[in-house]
Amino acid sequence: MSISLDKATLEAALVGYQQHLQQIEAKMADLRRLLKQPAAAAPAPAAKRATKAAPAKQKHRMSAEGRARIAAAQRARWAKTKKAQKAQE
Repeated sequence: MSISLDKATLEAALVGYQQHLQQIEAKMADLRRLLKQPAAAAPAPAAKRATKAAPAKQKHRMSAEGRARIAAAQRARWAKTKKAQKAQE
């Protein structure tokens, strides 16, 4: 099953996630008020965080199991290709 991700779909997803983030931050603020924490102890809201430079992303480390699955799939593809070539000869 292939999902087409055009610009409009991605923008709609981004808006949805931003709204979700605002709801979560509002709930966190309510909890902080219940705990009587000062507002200064709270992290910056999303609007302020967005203006800062994005931190460098960490590299994704693939597990040995994941590498093995990819290698096995590639070997299977090569075997299928070689079998098709032998059939044509």
